[in-house]
Amino acid sequence: MAFFENRTGAEKVEEFIGLAVQGKGELLMSVVNWGEVYYSIWRTKGEAAAKTALAEIAQLPIQIVPADFEVTKLAAEFKAQHKLPYADCFAAALTKLRRASLMATDRDFRAVDRETSLQLV
Repeated sequence: MAFFENRTGAEKVEEFIGLAVQGKGELLMSVVNWGEVYYSIWRTKGEAAAKTALAEIAQLPIQIVPADFEVTKLAAEFKAQHKLPYADCFAAALTKLRRASLMATDRDFRAVDRETSLQLV
């Protein structure tokens, strides 16, 4: 969301996208978080802007990861144990399962910092 709304942290997201383009990293996004971007932009800027954002995401080196049983189970466990929005739990679960780093601007993710590799931007 920071990237698409040019909020704090957008520059850091651009940096990671650049590294992924160069083959120096991999970017993952849960399909649940992809949907969150879509509906959030639709609600604030309208349907056309939301569809444009989806087209832009499709051009980026981001792998959209399905919410399978394992990811959903861990997301539900995070939700039960922490005060995180459910969609954010999917980002945390994907991060933990893939042994990746979670890049976020939302300080709420500190709740799962011990279980994930968190990079607040």
